[in-house]
Amino acid sequence: MKRLTLALLCSAIIPLGEMADACPLLRHAVPAGRINALARGFNADGWINGQQSAPPLGLLQQLRKAGMTHVRLPVPAEQVMQRFAAKADQQARLGAVDDAVTILVSLGYSVSIDLHGGESFNQLHRQDPVAAMEAMKGAWHDLARVIRRHPTDRVFAELLNEPDTDAAKWQSEVEELSLFVRQLLPRTTLIVGPVNWQRPDSLPGFHPLSDLNVVYAIHFYDPMVFTHQAHWDPKDPLHDIRGLPYPIRADDPEVQKLRRRLADDGNAKVLAMLDRAVPDERIDKWLEPAVTWQQQFSRPIIINEFGVLKAGAPRQSRLRWLSSVTSYAERHCWGWTHWEFMQGFGLLDDRLGRIDTGALNALLGQQPGLAGPDPIGSRPR
Repeated sequence: MKRLTLALLCSAIIPLGEMADACPLLRHAVPAGRINALARGFNADGWINGQQSAPPLGLLQQLRKAGMTHVRLPVPAEQVMQRFAAKADQQARLGAVDDAVTILVSLGYSVSIDLHGGESFNQLHRQDPVAAMEAMKGAWHDLARVIRRHPTDRVFAELLNEPDTDAAKWQSEVEELSLFVRQLLPRTTLIVGPVNWQRPDSLPGFHPLSDLNVVYAIHFYDPMVFTHQAHWDPKDPLHDIRGLPYPIRADDPEVQKLRRRLADDGNAKVLAMLDRAVPDERIDKWLEPAVTWQQQFSRPIIINEFGVLKAGAPRQSRLRWLSSVTSYAERHCWGWTHWEFMQGFGLLDDRLGRIDTGALNALLGQQPGLAGPDPIGSRPR
């Protein structure tokens, strides 16, 4: 793996666009150890923001031993905001965050505390930005007390997941919010991203903060007709799509068959999504806007959400896509954090409840894992 700390060491005589394998010389104040800590990770969705209990300790230890360095911990915004939660419930949720960070740090992970808005907060954010800002500041006032209990170089503060507002408004808000959080956490590295689901093509409209102790996060699920096939919502147009391979090529018989079926069913929306994804032999075209932004502003980037639903995607195609994303990220010296661990996009073998070594190997660039499922712990002793 090309360690992300090389971004601090690369010679300025190597232009960013000339060598994909050379880390760019960036302008930031994020300590090298923290950049390196964000190199490889996964989202622990459902631990704080769902009904799941803590993931089994053994699985967390296995992933750490395999080379994972970072866990993104989504924290439900409404449950740590006084506007939406009773005081006792709010304190209980903050205690759960503290416990989770304690466990993860003890295992050697670095942790991003991600303020993860739900529909109630997002609606408030759209309709009453002043009240939303007050709610965010209140949440970070309390989350900062949790973060201060842990080593500064091991915990990151992600100000808001997928801001659901327009770009100009969020630009102003994040500048105000980051100044507020910086007063609470003078040395903590912040993580921020653009609007529109933090897509790579939204990053060029986002200006970096004057604060240099910041990493910029994008989310990547393109082409969605592939990554979200067999969507969990029966009303979603992608719910009935299954078996779409990756790469998506127009001359692939499976693609042609699917295209005929979509046309016969009159599913124009998904057909248009499929056509936009062809030809899609590489993921470069989807991530290029983030490369361009980094060339312009010289700030560190992490893809801290990406993944493929397991239910409908062909296994080898899913592994190929995951490997493509992480290899691209590492060639550009970006960190990555897979979405997620134990659910529909996750890293577990659904039959055995053990880590799917094939998926893990695809993420870590160990090509033998593409051969097929091989859950950790399933081999005969």
